[in-house]
Amino acid sequence: MLINTQWLNELLDGPDLSADEIERICTHQGFPIEERSPLPGGGELFDVEVTSNRGDCVSHLGVAREVAAGAGRSFGLRERSQPDSTGKPVSVLTDVDNRTPEVCALFTARVITGAKVGPSPAWLVERLESLGQRPINCVVDASNYILFEMGQPTHTFDLNTLAEKRLVVRYANEGEEFVALDGIKHKLRKTELVVADAEKAVSLAGVIGGLDTGVTEQTTDILLEAATWDPVTIRTAARRLRITTDACHRFERIVDPATIRAAADRLAALLVELTGGTLAEGDIERGPGLDREEQKITLRADRCRFILGLDISGEEMVERLPSLGFRVTANADSSLIECVVPDHRRHDVRREIDLIEEVVRLHGYEDVHTTDMVEMAVAPPQAERQAESALSDALVGMGFYETVTFTFVTHAHCDAFMPEGLKTLQVDEERRKGAPALRPSVIPSLLNCRRVNQDNGAAGAGSVRLFEISSVFAQTPGGDSVQSRNVALCVDAPDRQLGLRELRGVIERLAREMGGTGTSVTIEPSKPVMPAFDGDAHASLTLNGERLGYMALLTDSTLKQFGLDSPVAVAEVNLDALVGLYPPVATVEALPAFPSIERDLSVIVEEMTPWAAIEAAISTVNPDRMVGLSFAGVYRGKQVGAGKKSVTLRMRFQDPERTLRHEEVDPQVASVVGALNRAVGAELRG
Repeated sequence: MLINTQWLNELLDGPDLSADEIERICTHQGFPIEERSPLPGGGELFDVEVTSNRGDCVSHLGVAREVAAGAGRSFGLRERSQPDSTGKPVSVLTDVDNRTPEVCALFTARVITGAKVGPSPAWLVERLESLGQRPINCVVDASNYILFEMGQPTHTFDLNTLAEKRLVVRYANEGEEFVALDGIKHKLRKTELVVADAEKAVSLAGVIGGLDTGVTEQTTDILLEAATWDPVTIRTAARRLRITTDACHRFERIVDPATIRAAADRLAALLVELTGGTLAEGDIERGPGLDREEQKITLRADRCRFILGLDISGEEMVERLPSLGFRVTANADSSLIECVVPDHRRHDVRREIDLIEEVVRLHGYEDVHTTDMVEMAVAPPQAERQAESALSDALVGMGFYETVTFTFVTHAHCDAFMPEGLKTLQVDEERRKGAPALRPSVIPSLLNCRRVNQDNGAAGAGSVRLFEISSVFAQTPGGDSVQSRNVALCVDAPDRQLGLRELRGVIERLAREMGGTGTSVTIEPSKPVMPAFDGDAHASLTLNGERLGYMALLTDSTLKQFGLDSPVAVAEVNLDALVGLYPPVATVEALPAFPSIERDLSVIVEEMTPWAAIEAAISTVNPDRMVGLSFAGVYRGKQVGAGKKSVTLRMRFQDPERTLRHEEVDPQVASVVGALNRAVGAELRG
């Protein structure tokens, strides 16, 4: 905020403060000076740092209030004689229809007729030029003067250029065109607020006025607007249209409805003085802004002393707080102090702790005790963080490299990995034109990393394993957002079968690392959940009956889309499901005292027979004393015939009390062969 020290001193009683004194007080009050430079007419120009929560200080009057409190002085505007309202009633000359009271808490309008618009007087030109403003005419300059003096943006219309000479506060029509004061044409959206006449938008509310209705030297009748707007609505429109004005800078920081009338009265008086016009009788107010109760907060003196570590008396608090505009009442010993928050601080001071901050600002931060070291107790790691760390360690131990990629992807990558029944969730920003979609899967990001490695020759085909833990996003057809955290895996698979088997082993090991040796994942062939996956190489993963995720190979078109020369196997599993297993439950057993007997069976089955079906068939006969079943290998060739494969499985038998004989195991093996024949049509390979 730029402050002219001469202008500031005019708002303070008593002798002028020097620039050094003003800087000292501002810094003491929490408003450090970023830069200062001399002004040609005397005094200095300060660039005051104002935090975003202190919209009341983005003006000379606001800073003067803080300086007065720090200097023990009073402050105020120089009285300007108020003009008599000798003109017609304002309701005869114009009208206002506020259709959006939820975002326009108060809209006021006054009318000045018979005005003569010309250049501004020298004093007004000097004031504005000291702040880097270019004078335009006495009406526009007066509006800017009030903005910098009181912090209230206002706007003036040429009343005779408004269709039906009235204003409507509404949302823009989708695609509605608006030409701003700078001559730039904008296409508006239905979420953006405008001030319109009976036909079209004539001002982008809170941001910038329109070219066609601005005040010129031909203007004779002036409509003066003073209003307040929802800060988020104003900020969103200004950012999208890339418009930065002093008005929107202040509305983004909240202008309280209760401060509008004083600014409008002062501007009306100044305009009558500069233009010689006649002020219409009365004014128009539209909106619920003034229908509210006083905001009261109780300050406990003991609590204030405890928080600050300072011995500040309740009497001092009662004495100092009114200097910032608080109305204060206290009990007999000043232990309980009730404060009525002034209008200009309603949005900033809401709780007792806010009042405590005001007390320490007035008393002095330099008295607050500080230490070189801060004692703190180190909390134990959260179980979820420990689980994620263990998961990452397990993957790194299996040869994976962790990636950290951007959350946004292109529409093409998003569409290829969008689950059925969901649609893209995207941001609406100019900066994200190339990749505006929030990714529905982490797989596209891993594939981009794999391509970068490939293009740079950093690793040969078959040697790269990548993983990432990140959130994924989508939305339902009804518009509800969907978000989850996943673990995505990417493994080179020059041999497609081997790649899938390796990835399966990784997933099963992750489950055991999280939940213990008894945890198992069920993997079954299924229909692809996303267009990018090969329909003949996709499996769903379930854990304890709940869906865990999927694993798959990519289609050739997807590999081509990402510029990959060789196949990769990918998987994506829900992080919460894995983390929910942690910590792992370990089971300990004594080493067997007697040797086991292993039998390998090679059976010929149909190509599409999954290992899960073989396991299920064997479990139905539950072979006596079988303590282990594992997959040993698969063979395809002329010997087994087209459309078939030979699966070798390994069974382990053991008795804890004695050594088994082979003739005791043979019947069990025979029962397994029979079960496989009945269930999946398996035949022993000769």
